[in-house]
Amino acid sequence: MPPSAKRSIGQVLPLLKNEFPDISISKIRFLESEGLVSPERAPSGYRRYADEDIERLRYILRMQRDHYLPLKVIRQNLDLMDRGIEPPTVETPASTADQPSTAQPAAGRTQANASGPQTPKRPMKLTRRELLQVSGLSEATLIELERQQMVMPRRGSIYYGREALTVCVVARRLQEYGMDTRHMRAIKQAAEREAGLVEQAVRPYLATSSKPAQTLHDVSQLVVHAHAALIYTLLEG
Repeated sequence: MPPSAKRSIGQVLPLLKNEFPDISISKIRFLESEGLVSPERAPSGYRRYADEDIERLRYILRMQRDHYLPLKVIRQNLDLMDRGIEPPTVETPASTADQPSTAQPAAGRTQANASGPQTPKRPMKLTRRELLQVSGLSEATLIELERQQMVMPRRGSIYYGREALTVCVVARRLQEYGMDTRHMRAIKQAAEREAGLVEQAVRPYLATSSKPAQTLHDVSQLVVHAHAALIYTLLEG
């Protein structure tokens, strides 16, 4: 097929599947309905995607997968790109950037992050629909996570935050390894125990701290890194 040839949505799907295994025709159509991509329509009414449309889809899907950007922000970035303006640099969210990788052991990352306070990221606001789209989680699994109170809107709001998105992404990824919401409940119980430990231990410091939220954040990060390092140690042993 010549580079300039237009493709049907069925031909576009396998071109994206390798990089985005969760992509589906319904998701491509959803992105089109949101005005993020506008393929040409043939006289027969079928969508015809040019190479530029496919690259646009790749950009959207990468921003969702790698940076958890809501569609509103992605749309703003696309508008800038359409006008020849470079969009703002996107930072990887703390929820993924702080995860240990094979290139840097958990213990090494703990030492690096313990050298100074880590500033919490700006709050994220996702509608329920955006949460499902960005995380790739099924409606049924999200309902179960909500029933178990593992995913909830931010307090006093209808929007979901970064933590809710992280739980949804983790739940979806764990399903690939045969772990379901039963295992997520066990993870939640361990988190509840650790949260109680942190709260009890740092209570005397919070009373005198000028930045109690920062103190809780710093201690929580240390506990998270210790937890990850210990899990790796136990599994590798």
